[in-house]
Amino acid sequence: MKRAAFIILAVLISFLGIRWKSCLAYLGGFLIDSQAPRPADLIVVLGGDFWGPRVIQGADLAQAGYAPLVLFSGTLYKDRPEGEWATSFLVERGYPARLFAVFPHAARSTVDEATALRGELARRRVRRAILVTSSYHSRRAAMVLQVICPGIHFISVPAPDPHYDPDNWWNRADSRKLFFSEWTKILGFVLMAPGKYLLNR
Repeated sequence: MKRAAFIILAVLISFLGIRWKSCLAYLGGFLIDSQAPRPADLIVVLGGDFWGPRVIQGADLAQAGYAPLVLFSGTLYKDRPEGEWATSFLVERGYPARLFAVFPHAARSTVDEATALRGELARRRVRRAILVTSSYHSRRAAMVLQVICPGIHFISVPAPDPHYDPDNWWNRADSRKLFFSEWTKILGFVLMAPGKYLLNR
């Protein structure tokens, strides 16, 4: 029995030794929840990137006809909602202002942002939403919103992020920081938050 266990362990260690890069790349790629866009009631762009890839992704999806409106979620920046900055940024680049709406709030975490959005999405009678955030944040964001906003189907269509390389994250300081931060927060949410929110329904 001990001999068999030793052999199995040796094989496993050898496999991991050969395939360790593939394993790390799988874990890095898991953070990205990327789905094909489909028609939806609304495009929700999470806060934190109001003149970069997230807002451009949301605007491009609206222009392509996947939803009639993009809702920019975010806090205040220089006493002005992030969504207003995003709208100005996009209008200057030729996108029509009618595609955009602003939802300001004071949330400082993904869980708090999802909680703030829950009432707004209910008010707008949203049943299907395209969710746009940064690539590395997309898995956790989709998990959090699905738990906190039940009854809404979220389609995750993340924007690329130049600071995260899922296939080679361990060799880049910025990617390593994002990888460990996201995995820590995912595990924390899985262990604690779902039960808390489900019990409060």
